Amino acid sequence: MELTVGQKAQRSLELTALHVQTFAEMTGDYNPLHFDPQFAAGTKFGRLVVQGGLTTGLLHALVAMDMPGPGTVFLSQDWKFTAPVFIGDTITAEAEVLSIHDTKPVTQLKVQVTRQTGETVLEGEAWCYTFASE
Repeated sequence: MELTVGQKAQRSLELTALHVQTFAEMTGDYNPLHFDPQFAAGTKFGRLVVQGGLTTGLLHALVAMDMPGPGTVFLSQDWKFTAPVFIGDTITAEAEVLSIHDTKPVTQLKVQVTRQTGETVLEGEAWCYTFASE
């Protein structure tokens, strides 16, 4: 895919209890904040939240499959979580091309993840490298 500065792509996902369970099985993240409704009710979030890795995972899919696209990996990320994501939320990851290296397949992206209400839950920047297929 030929990229241009200002180009954008997005991808959405509704997060379910099954996503949370599967992520925990893969990573070992069984934090009670994700599984124990009574525990979560006593926190500032007030209810169960999904693991941050599920939120950032949507950015990984966006970069690897949509833009820049297949063969792309993250070189670095500088992002922050600005709000929790709850089970049942639909999140949308968006990336915008900020710069393209002149001589290398390296791209700088502005990234943002929002929930269905429009609230931003993650924001920041990332650098990506795209491997050419042989």
